[in-house]
Amino acid sequence: MNLPLIAIVGRPNVGKSTLFNKLVGKRLSIVEDVPGVTRDRIYSVCEWRGKTVRLVDTGGIEPFSGDVILSQMRKQAQIAIDSADVIVLVTDIKTGVTANDIEIASMLQKSGKPIVVCVNKCDTLGEEPPEFYEFYNLGLGDPIAVSSVHGYGSGDLLDACYEHIDFEGREDYGEEYIKVAVIGKPNAGKSSLVNRLSGEEKVIVSDIAGTTRDATDTILENGYGKYVLIDTAGIRRQSKVEENIERYSVLRAYMAVDRSDVCIIMIDATEGFTQQDSKVAGYAHEQGKGCIIAINKWDAVEKETGTMEQFRKDIERELSFMSYAPIVFISALTGQRVESLYNMINDVYAQNSLRISTGKLNDVLAYATAQTQPPTDKGRRLKIYYMTQPSTNPPTFVCFVNDAKLFHFSYQRYIENKLRETFGLNGTPIRMIIRERGE
Repeated sequence: MNLPLIAIVGRPNVGKSTLFNKLVGKRLSIVEDVPGVTRDRIYSVCEWRGKTVRLVDTGGIEPFSGDVILSQMRKQAQIAIDSADVIVLVTDIKTGVTANDIEIASMLQKSGKPIVVCVNKCDTLGEEPPEFYEFYNLGLGDPIAVSSVHGYGSGDLLDACYEHIDFEGREDYGEEYIKVAVIGKPNAGKSSLVNRLSGEEKVIVSDIAGTTRDATDTILENGYGKYVLIDTAGIRRQSKVEENIERYSVLRAYMAVDRSDVCIIMIDATEGFTQQDSKVAGYAHEQGKGCIIAINKWDAVEKETGTMEQFRKDIERELSFMSYAPIVFISALTGQRVESLYNMINDVYAQNSLRISTGKLNDVLAYATAQTQPPTDKGRRLKIYYMTQPSTNPPTFVCFVNDAKLFHFSYQRYIENKLRETFGLNGTPIRMIIRERGE
């Protein structure tokens, strides 16, 4: 689903991040630990009135700082604004309308996007204070009084945003299209692969790392099926994200992963595996996407007996958390093994969407528990009553047990391996949810 995007903008210290956290319903720290990836978390999804939108929190805009700051912050805000369906301009009732607010409002008006003015820090219920009406001077329509700390007015704010969003037809392509995100660190050959797969140069290719600033879509139909290839800006280490414009290129790359069905994780064979490759793969794994690991530029590697097998073992060791992902050695430049990707994409997509009947699941469960007894603790043995699959993409299984604490991670991994042995589930992560009977 191509979710609508709401950008939260404004000058520093008006409470943008506090409002962001309140709307998404959880406190998101700047850096979040997830399997295999540490990244700046500047966006999340928000559900309201049965509909889901994506929110992006931007850095404070200081129009009247030095020239360097001015240009950088304008770039930063402009990319978020260009991507957004609706813009929320956050202001502060305690300081009133400032010269910066007026300058930012003027900049936003030029975008032509719908703008909702949020007057933050209205922390008392009842009638708005007289200073609230000063914000009509921004010329952006009716302001909304909000307390981001207490949550007052947040529903009214989202209602005002929703008035400007057309939720119908948000899906870009029909279900018959498999959406494939090509991800990886800069200069790994992502754009070259998209061009090779599509048979024409639809994407700008350059040796300069970071040529692709946005996520671009290429629609492709051939004998293998229908595809949407999403070329993304390279995801590089946060310490390397020096330009504000690149921070939003990273955001768009993550958004591309979110709306994809299958991710091709590009690794540069000439550089070898890096920590950043693990982070890129970790994000796709966390999102439950079908994954293929493509080792690109294999034609440029000097080979000896066993070179490929050693490289494969190194990748499997470094990406041990996604041992399910198939590995293919390709050259986007020469086309070596590129065509084999189509069958892999189709297979991984089918496995990620696989639904297994409860009867078959419990047959495997009975066999697995008979072969290796469930663990015990202080004389009490784990009992797994039954297993069912509530959802796909990725395949998600719920196990009902007598005591969730007894279901150790190692035994969960054992059950997962038995499921993979029986049903395949190649290229897709598996989610295991443990429930005590009666929950």
